[in-house]
Amino acid sequence: MNLSEGFWENKYKKNKTGWDLGEVSPPLKTYFDQLTNKNLKILIPGGGNSYEAEYLFKNGFKNVYVVDISETALKNIKNRVPDFPLSQLLHANFFDLDATFDLVIEQTFFCAIDPNLREKYALKMKELLRENAKLVGLLFDAKLNEEHPPFGGTIKEYKGYFQPYFAMNIFTKCENSFYNRQGMELFIKLVKK
Repeated sequence: MNLSEGFWENKYKKNKTGWDLGEVSPPLKTYFDQLTNKNLKILIPGGGNSYEAEYLFKNGFKNVYVVDISETALKNIKNRVPDFPLSQLLHANFFDLDATFDLVIEQTFFCAIDPNLREKYALKMKELLRENAKLVGLLFDAKLNEEHPPFGGTIKEYKGYFQPYFAMNIFTKCENSFYNRQGMELFIKLVKK
């Protein structure tokens, strides 16, 4: 399975981004709209075109970071939001990050990585989050592809990865998914132990 930087760069250059909603995901927008601390240090891993980062930034959250291995995806954000700080658009491998955050937003990254890396993902999230910080977002609750992303899974599988490191504050079927993802998503809010 080739999920290299070249693979993702090619997807963005050729606009083969079927997972991209073209707007902030409704469940995440609902979550963002109730946040009051605009000083939170927020990470969006594998953020791609990251309409979530754009929405947060335009709503006063100036400490938002996006990490992606596709330089084109990051350029797309900068083109849409010219005043987004270049230093907060990180062209890097998520697993190589060395920083801490108050909040990590999961939006289509977990389903894009090789499923063999899911345990490593959970551990890396634990390392990236400060004490009592949160991992919030969406996971696919469906059997999807086996040979290429997006990769699906089940609640039981996912809980196995996260329970060693996180309290399961919310781990439930998503009620307000984008129309083409209805019944296929879980909303999670995990708090670092």
